[in-house]
Amino acid sequence: MCYSPLRFTRLYLQLIMQAGSVLPALVPDLSSSGSRFRVLVCVTGSVAALKLPLLVSKLLEIPGIDVRVVTTDHATHFYDLAEVPVRVYTDKDEWGMWTTRSDPVLHIELRRWANLLVIAPLDANTLGKIACGICDNLLTCVVRAWDTSRPLLFCPAMNTAMWQHPITAQQVAILQGFGYVEIPCIAKKLVCGDEGKGAMAEVLTIVEKIQQYLPKSDV
Repeated sequence: MCYSPLRFTRLYLQLIMQAGSVLPALVPDLSSSGSRFRVLVCVTGSVAALKLPLLVSKLLEIPGIDVRVVTTDHATHFYDLAEVPVRVYTDKDEWGMWTTRSDPVLHIELRRWANLLVIAPLDANTLGKIACGICDNLLTCVVRAWDTSRPLLFCPAMNTAMWQHPITAQQVAILQGFGYVEIPCIAKKLVCGDEGKGAMAEVLTIVEKIQQYLPKSDV
């Protein structure tokens, strides 16, 4: 089917107008939260991601805290989105928001919004990506764009054999070299049945660590 230039222009303008009517619904709720301390929880594809609803709920019990979540697609396998009481951002949100050069870029908006970023859990795959500077999804783009004057905490979580691999210590050291703060994994019986170090730190340990960064009046 062929259209005249005028007909094509009219159709194009109609599409632009339709996109404009949808775009406001895609713009994230990332306006300033006033004096509230803004925590961005990033969750990756470790089985420890099943603790996300509990972690978010415990953080929301702290007065003066606002929370948002960024998830990888693989992480959603381990928890129910309906059980997370805050907005959860995915790769689809990143690409769905942007249609033209004047539109906001989600990973930059999230970076601007947050006072503190915590990756809980940080799986072996994403640990390797961050150590190498790879940013191929929403979460790793936020980390790559992160303002290093603000705290970034990470909670490794992986199988004991993966934790013991020599490259893991090297990659953790690289993140520490960036100024990121490790919340060390712990030894326990893992979901896979193995026993040893590699389990994510307990939720209360993570929450207590985050509280150390709150303004004194909010603690």
